[in-house]
Parts: sequence; C-alpha cells; structure tokens
Amino acid sequence: MSSIEVLEKKSVSMAELKDELARIKKRDGELSFRAAKTEEYLNDFKLIKPKQAQEIFEKIEKLGIPRLKDAQINKIIDTMPVSVAEAKVVLQGYSIPITNDNLTKIVEIVAEYAGDKK
Repeated sequence: MSSIEVLEKKSVSMAELKDELARIKKRDGELSFRAAKTEEYLNDFKLIKPKQAQEIFEKIEKLGIPRLKDAQINKIIDTMPVSVAEAKVVLQGYSIPITNDNLTKIVEIVAEYAGDKK
C-alpha cells in the first residue's frame, strides 16, 4: 500500500466540494466509500452554485475583516445567514470578535445570493 502525502490543506465550501466530487465521479466512474457517503450527505442540502460560492468568498475576503479566516468564510457560505443574529450564531464557535458593522456587511453580501439558493 502506498503512503498518502498531503500536499495542501485548504478549506472549501460544501458547494465546491460537491462540484469536486462530481468531477471525480465523472473521471473515475465511481466514488470511494467515504466520498460516496460525503456526496450522499451533500445531496441533503440545497446548495448554491460553486461559481456563486467563489464570488461570495471573494467579496467577503475583500472586506478585510481582521482575523476572519478561510474556514469561517466557507462556514458562512455553507449556512448563508440572512440576518446579523444568524451570522453571530454561525461564528460564535470561533473565538474572533467581529463588529456588528462587519456582520451587517457580510449579511448584505450573502443576501444578494440567498434568493438563488431557494
């Protein structure tokens, strides 16, 4: 058995992951057990398109919010909070202080794409 080497760790949104799994499935014909379970899990969600997820990511990143990491931005994209209260709940698991002004900006960006999700 060959050993696996991790080349890069990168946070991705669920929409991007679903797209990547579809690409792998098309290339290989079928998914491994773990990938198939992940695909089954992702099918339970109504996700935005990967291109839209990337646009949201870039817009939130351009806000320049201090200490907001890729993983937190992807969590925002996965949950699509449409109010400041929902955004606070999404980010409360992380120990980063974000002002209400910044949360409002995030919610405004997400609201542009929230209609496409439904």
